[in-house]
Amino acid sequence: MNHYAAAFATLTAALASPSAAEPVRITTQVEADRSRTMVHEAVIDGAITDVWTAISTPQGWMSWAVPLAWTYPADTDVLETSYDNKDRPGSPGTIQQRFIARIPGRLLVFRTIKAPEGFPNWEAYRGVTSVFELEPAGRKTRVRLTSLGYPDTDAGTALVGFFEKGNAKALENLQRRFLTGPINWNKR
Repeated sequence: MNHYAAAFATLTAALASPSAAEPVRITTQVEADRSRTMVHEAVIDGAITDVWTAISTPQGWMSWAVPLAWTYPADTDVLETSYDNKDRPGSPGTIQQRFIARIPGRLLVFRTIKAPEGFPNWEAYRGVTSVFELEPAGRKTRVRLTSLGYPDTDAGTALVGFFEKGNAKALENLQRRFLTGPINWNKR
């Protein structure tokens, strides 16, 4: 298992699933071009404005997704993150997401533009676009994370398997963040 997968597995295993949250719903479909689209949907016990902050800012990501996250003053559309507290900007283990479209409080579209060193099937993953959609669900927020463009290849199949579980766990962590508070990464 590579560094990225091991770090992700360790951190997500340490975070128990929230017992009071609805399960994350996952659907996958094959598109006309044979690529696959995967949708993860969860209800978050938080207001849209708060969920928006959690998914669209470095401080928000650090409250549920990763211990480290930052943007750059010259390019706030690039969010760099790491599962390793020792990483610094540009470290081989960091991940960079480029935000390519935003409708505040409703929609955030991004692509991964840098994966950790040794991330398997990186060339296939470069073409995947991810979309967070938020909508009111009474006093809660429905979050839909759609990942488009997994290729019809062995690499694409491996990525679907990895992110089917990984994205579900990430949304469970987001649910947990709003049920029990921000994750204290120093205690992990």
